[in-house]
Amino acid sequence: MEVSVMDLKGPSSDQVQARFSLSSPFVANKMVNELMRLLPDPRVPIVVVCIGTDRSTGDSLGPLTGTLLKERRPGHLHVYGTLEEPVHGKNLEQYLALIHVNHPDAFIVAVDACLGRATSIGNIVIGEGPLKPGAAMNKDLPATGNIHIAGIVNVGGMMEFLVLQNTRLHLVFSMARKLSETLKRVDREVMRRKEEAPVYSDTVIFPKAFNEKKSRENIRN
Repeated sequence: MEVSVMDLKGPSSDQVQARFSLSSPFVANKMVNELMRLLPDPRVPIVVVCIGTDRSTGDSLGPLTGTLLKERRPGHLHVYGTLEEPVHGKNLEQYLALIHVNHPDAFIVAVDACLGRATSIGNIVIGEGPLKPGAAMNKDLPATGNIHIAGIVNVGGMMEFLVLQNTRLHLVFSMARKLSETLKRVDREVMRRKEEAPVYSDTVIFPKAFNEKKSRENIRN
């Protein structure tokens, strides 16, 4: 499910995003460090929602990542969105409702493909706040995620549908493989920290962005 880079914004206008080049040395290490900085207390359930469809090469980053990550059998991360069971525009709301029931207090990491400048192709963007799936195609879909991971797979600006259809599978697969490796390493680190967390403490620490989102939900409810 495509999103444009300019639409990768959360509720805060001063939101900071980190960019990582797929070809950069030790890029997985750098992304693990950034994600661990953004994630909440290790006792909080974490859901990874990999958005997209295998019917479009450029839009398959999410389900490819979800498939490869599930094959690595994460112990703490709950993964939704695979090649077999993709999460896309037609079922996104149903999956978000299901996640809310199954993991009511979960911290959600949204993974998706996006379009950007030619010089940005191959970059991976990690930041606070939700993705806005379908924004590049003027689709009105719910913002998804407490934090987001977006892979820039091709050039945006015009004929987005055709651009996604003509995106190189090699790039998308390379990104998905690197993201699945990164998220599995995050999974191991979260489990390690969870085991080391004091058993006597009932206080769970959340990042500021997660607390702000929960506060808005409580006000609406």
